[in-house]
Amino acid sequence: MKPVIAANWKMNKTSGRAAGFVESLKKRIKKTDKDIILCVPFTDLSAVADKIKKTKIRLGAENVFYGEKGAFTGEISPSMLKSSGCEYVIIGHSERRKYFNETDRIVNKKIKASLKHGLKIILCIGENLSQRRKKQEKKIVWKQLRMCLKGIPSALMKHIIIAYEPVWAIGTGHTAAPEQAEEMHKHIRSIAGNKTRIIYGGSVTPKNIRSLMKQKDINGVLVGGASLSIEKFVKIVNC
Repeated sequence: MKPVIAANWKMNKTSGRAAGFVESLKKRIKKTDKDIILCVPFTDLSAVADKIKKTKIRLGAENVFYGEKGAFTGEISPSMLKSSGCEYVIIGHSERRKYFNETDRIVNKKIKASLKHGLKIILCIGENLSQRRKKQEKKIVWKQLRMCLKGIPSALMKHIIIAYEPVWAIGTGHTAAPEQAEEMHKHIRSIAGNKTRIIYGGSVTPKNIRSLMKQKDINGVLVGGASLSIEKFVKIVNC
C-alpha cells in the first residue's frame, strides 16, 4: 500500500506563513512514492490549495460538520471543503473529543456526510494513559472502530485511512515504542481489513520516523508538532 505522510497543523500558521511553508516544501522534497497530505486550518485552505496546484501534495482539513447547510454558526460543511480544494479531512481527533465533546456517534455522522460528498477520511482513534495502564487499549480501539464506522459499506473503506494515535503520546514527546505501535496496528488491521491504510500519530519526529515505518502494519504517519517545522517535516517526508 502507498505510504502516507500527513501533517496536522492544528491551530497554527496564518495564510501567509502557510503559503511560504508550502513553497519551501515543494523545493525540498525528493521524488517520492508517498501520499503527502497537508491538513491545515480552514483559514489556510485557499492559500495552500493555490500553492499545491500541479504537485502531488494533497490538501486536507482538520475538521468538518455533518450538516450540509443551515443555522450552524461557525461550522464548515463537506461541500464547502470540496469547493476549497480539499481531498481529505481529519475526523475524530482526540483534541476534538476532549475539548469539544465529540462522541463516536458524532464522528460517525461526520464520516458519512464527508464520504457522501467525495471526501477521503483520516479517522483518528486511540486510548488514553489510564486505559493503557488498565490494559484496555485494544477494547477501547475496537469500540471506537465499531461505533465510528457503523453503517459504512465495506466498499467505501478504501476512502478511509485509520490513524492510531495513543492519546498519551500526542504532543507529550512520548512516542509508543515501534513494537507497541505495530501490535496495535496489527489489531486494528484484524478489524478493518488488509486493504485499509493504517497510520501512526503521536510525537512523530525525524528521529523515530524510520523505526516506525519499518513496521509491517504501519502504512505511514500523522505528524503534529514536527509538521510545523519545514526542516523537520522535510526530513520526515524524505525518510
